[in-house]
Amino acid sequence: MTNFPRKRVVITGLGAITPIGNTLSDYWDGLMSGRNGIGEITHFDPSNHACRIAGEVKGFDPHQYLERKEAKRMDRFAQFGVCASKQALADAGLVIDDLNADQVGVLIGTGIGGLKVMEEQQEIYLNKGPSRCSPFMIPMMIANMAAGLTAIQTGAKGPNSCVVTACAAGSHAVGDALRIIQGGYAKAMICGGTEAAITPLSFAGFASAKALSTRNDDPQGACRPFDQNRDGFVMGEGAGILILEELEHAQARGAKIYAEIVGYGMTCDAYHITSPVPDGQGATRAMELAIQDGGLTPDQVDYINAHGTSTPANDVTETRAIKKALGQRAAEIVVSSTKSMTGHLLGGSGGIEAVATVMAIAHDRVPPTINLATPDPECDLDYVPGASRAHTVNVALSNSFGFGGHNVTLAFRKFQ
Repeated sequence: MTNFPRKRVVITGLGAITPIGNTLSDYWDGLMSGRNGIGEITHFDPSNHACRIAGEVKGFDPHQYLERKEAKRMDRFAQFGVCASKQALADAGLVIDDLNADQVGVLIGTGIGGLKVMEEQQEIYLNKGPSRCSPFMIPMMIANMAAGLTAIQTGAKGPNSCVVTACAAGSHAVGDALRIIQGGYAKAMICGGTEAAITPLSFAGFASAKALSTRNDDPQGACRPFDQNRDGFVMGEGAGILILEELEHAQARGAKIYAEIVGYGMTCDAYHITSPVPDGQGATRAMELAIQDGGLTPDQVDYINAHGTSTPANDVTETRAIKKALGQRAAEIVVSSTKSMTGHLLGGSGGIEAVATVMAIAHDRVPPTINLATPDPECDLDYVPGASRAHTVNVALSNSFGFGGHNVTLAFRKFQ
């Protein structure tokens, strides 16, 4: 809970580059229609890998938003972050100029950063020697560059930072941006998460950790959160960006308002480097803190966008946590995992899932959990299987949990 006078913060712009659509409208249409963005990997030859499937972004053209020279000097994760940020600013109708630049900040999280360029430059180093490595290698590789380049591209001179908390990074970034505005340190924040880690080394590492699905013969059915036959997560890539604004600032310029962000809970399991604590205590506390921070009660929560990774451990643990945090209300709340369609964007997941949650509030319709054919007996909530559903959503939570035991819950409500 904050102990300073709290400013109300609203969402006025959204941007999304995802495996099921490269604009907000395409992404939302994809969610509503249950579009599946998972297929065989094309970014590299995966033939000798245990996992050969992923949720790749398709048809992405950075030159719609960036000059060719600028795009060439960015890793793919940074391209996603910058381009989704430009989408979100345009959606918000927020023009950054000399009068407001100091009051607009950027906070974009990522789990891994520029892994692709690091792998490529390592090959150059080994085959051609150190003198042939690119002078742009370091600024292309470091994780803060999505935030830094977004500021350079947009002129935002306010608070600027990067969160690197694995799969919780995007949600941490949104929550931290909320705190910055609530504290009066900025009037608006460009925030969210981005990731582009579909690379040979990444897949080798995650597969060695037994984290990835190996349902290579059925890519469309591989990501199946809460299903008894799930066997691991499917990696995705992309970015989700939100424009958060102090309410008075948004109203003064006549901005449209999608929803209000009211709560932020973050905890740590302090248990294991990759596995969640089995009783879900850390996730439970994150949800409880977000509800408390938002001045809400469990009875007000209508929808939860679950972390829902399609791993044996996460889905059962998250279900337990939801039951503990929401009590009797848990049985009445609709829950869904949009990862069933996009795959798991790691540090970018909290960004696109916050976008989905806000859109669910704005449209009173919730995305489905696809591929949920045989429910796990231990996962017995209403996961909206198969098809999207009309549902009044006044209050919604978005969960993100990451390696290292990081837990984040964001609380949103319909603006009144």
